[in-house]
Amino acid sequence: MTDRKHTLVALVEDKPGVLNRVASLFRRRSFNIQSLAVGGSEQPDLSRMTIVAVGDSAQIEQVRKQLEKLVNVVKVSEITEESMVTRELALVKVKTTAPTRSEIMQIVGVFRANIVDVAPGSLTVEVTGDEDKVNSLLGLLRDFGIKELSRTGRIALTRGNSS
Repeated sequence: MTDRKHTLVALVEDKPGVLNRVASLFRRRSFNIQSLAVGGSEQPDLSRMTIVAVGDSAQIEQVRKQLEKLVNVVKVSEITEESMVTRELALVKVKTTAPTRSEIMQIVGVFRANIVDVAPGSLTVEVTGDEDKVNSLLGLLRDFGIKELSRTGRIALTRGNSS
């Protein structure tokens, strides 16, 4: 079995300590969490965690089962093989000069990203999309010089009526 990215989605009670317990489980199993996004869900007292980890299918399944046994975890699904919608948000502060500013703005426009801050020596860009879109834009902006970068990591939902 080969290691690859897996996406797990967990519905957890919105209580202190839940995130720590989830992260500790991955740490104890020597798994690196590639990205972790946590936020509210459609149910008032539950949060949705989207966890991306690298491993083989058997290892991830074992982690999924152990996550379900944790206190405050309501449901865990691995959705890697399912049809899903994924998005990521990145904020990128790019170095600019008078000659490069318009070129950066054109690149940002092609990616349907937004400029959210303008300063004398930089532009801050907001981009939302799948991982490939974000990575492609970052690849082009690196040539200008990235001063700061913050990414949310993947968030995901299954498509259609699946739950």
